[in-house]
Amino acid sequence: MRLFLSQDAAAKALGSEAVAEEIRQLAERRGDDIELVRTGSRGMVWLEPLLEVETPQGRVAYGPVTPADVPAILAGTSDKALGLTEELPWMKGQTRLTFARVGVIDPLSPADYQAHGGLAGLRRALSMTAPEIVAEITESGLRGRGGAGFPTGIKWKTVAEAPGARKYIVCNADEGDSGTFADRMLMEGDPLTLVEGMVIAGLATGATQGFVYIRSEYPDAIRVMEGAVALARAEGILGPSVLGSAHAFDIEIRVGAGAYVCGEETSLLNSIEGLRPVVRAKPPLPALQGFMGRPTVVNNVISLATVPVILEKGAAFYRDFGLGRSRGTIPLQIAGNVRRGGLYEVAFGLTLGQIVDEIAGGTASGRPVKAVQVGGPLGAYFPRALFDTPFGYEEYAAKDGLVGHAGIVVFDDTADMLAQARFALEFCAIESCGKCTPCRIGAVRGVETVDRIAAGDAAAIPILTDLCNTMKLGSLCALGGFTPYPVMSALTHFPDDFARAREAAE
Repeated sequence: MRLFLSQDAAAKALGSEAVAEEIRQLAERRGDDIELVRTGSRGMVWLEPLLEVETPQGRVAYGPVTPADVPAILAGTSDKALGLTEELPWMKGQTRLTFARVGVIDPLSPADYQAHGGLAGLRRALSMTAPEIVAEITESGLRGRGGAGFPTGIKWKTVAEAPGARKYIVCNADEGDSGTFADRMLMEGDPLTLVEGMVIAGLATGATQGFVYIRSEYPDAIRVMEGAVALARAEGILGPSVLGSAHAFDIEIRVGAGAYVCGEETSLLNSIEGLRPVVRAKPPLPALQGFMGRPTVVNNVISLATVPVILEKGAAFYRDFGLGRSRGTIPLQIAGNVRRGGLYEVAFGLTLGQIVDEIAGGTASGRPVKAVQVGGPLGAYFPRALFDTPFGYEEYAAKDGLVGHAGIVVFDDTADMLAQARFALEFCAIESCGKCTPCRIGAVRGVETVDRIAAGDAAAIPILTDLCNTMKLGSLCALGGFTPYPVMSALTHFPDDFARAREAAE
């Protein structure tokens, strides 16, 4: 009998290790021939620990599973059977391209990886010239999935054409946004696709060295990525001769201490260099003067992990998904007060209402949805009146919002939006690197101003608006520049919460 059980950090937190131990002990006591394959998560976090049993018809899912459920599952008499995993509504509604193997394969099995299409993209890239690879990525419409949404092909072209004896590929795995976990899930569930994407980026730009910068709060991702890099070297995917070619590329894992500002590319580069992680003034751009002053590609995990499927299936295949200038798929990370939280990869274009009401199933509390924050702690709060907004970069920007890293956090009608506005400013004050005045001072003054409003000082509202405008236009990086989004959206869409504070003070 072949079983599949996630060792994703979320599954572990929900008890998957105890289930695994029970399976091992039961098999040993009975002398059963059971193969337990540890995988990444399928993304259905509300069903974790999710145990899958291989049958002639396909994998059958059981969940959430406890150790006490194991004997009945092995005997085929459990009432926790959910049906074929791939036929479950959550899985069937997705377009899994970047996450196609996550939850399916053993993350540290090169044979498993290749049996499910791994290395097809790299092999095709090795038959192409560097400009042809860059053109393929450009034509696919792939944009940065870390938040900025900058076209990946343009960034690669800039690095490829920049003069320099050495060039670098840096993977930004410093996933610090609240309600986001796609990078972690990808690294824990299919690390070799990230390795493959970085190698292809190296072929396209002339870079021979890569770094993956992971926050220390991700011990499982660090362990799996280090194992994947070692396996890739042993398999000849990394090293002086990539898959027997004349191209060299290697990867080093670097661990950060968890400062939120290290998610900003220049601060991250300073940290890798051993310097204090403060934001650099731009220009010069990292594409021209990045790591150690050399031309450097800095891409997010999902951006790089999506590259292999584009090379494998072609730019047109990927570009056919999505809407407007938002092409391909996006891994939605659904969290907060929801019935069904998890990762859902789908083409751009679903409305926010479809995501929250149909996919997430509304609030876990059963109360009405009041607000949805999209794009992490610096994303705007959208009220139900904006739930018809299609999920896309320009579409959200038109409503003063951000797609960001596609984290979606849901709040019910008990949420105090004035308190949420205060939290955003307090978060910025704590996480600011201190380099620029609008962020360093503005966030602190912002907290004080919100406290004045909470105390009933209505005259402080115009001051808060002016302060947010200064931070938005004057900050060196997105930490200070985007903090006004949650603050102003809370003030704009939920004025009653600010008025109630004034009334309470009176």
